[in-house]
Amino acid sequence: MELDLKLEHQLCFPLYASSKELIKRYKPLLDELDLTYTQYIAMMILWEKKSVNVNELGRFLFLDSGTLTPMLKKMEQKGLLRRTRQGADERKVLITITDAGEKLKERAKRVPKRIAACVNLTPDEADTLYKLLYKLLNNTETGESE
Repeated sequence: MELDLKLEHQLCFPLYASSKELIKRYKPLLDELDLTYTQYIAMMILWEKKSVNVNELGRFLFLDSGTLTPMLKKMEQKGLLRRTRQGADERKVLITITDAGEKLKERAKRVPKRIAACVNLTPDEADTLYKLLYKLLNNTETGESE
């Protein structure tokens, strides 16, 4: 078999497998908050920004509106956020965190520390991995390479 077709030579595979396994570790923690992983990362943006339009949220999370719309509807039904049409253009929707969404932040504060304990990386290793992953993400998004 050609080397470039061996799984062990594919950068995508350890990224995929690591991501899948790490997100699996989030599940029991997020179940306690009644959130999926995607809802959790959306809430992280709302905890920081308080209000954001759907397109902007999609850019932050690398998600399209087809994924975001049903998720945001469910989150609105849970009382975590409000969706408001902006002006005459009904395609523009503003997402605003509610008091219930803000209160959930207190319970969510323990999640990052519990996840950090699972990955068993030193702070320097975690920082290096973070920087490399964002470099990869930014390069794949823009199509640039060095």
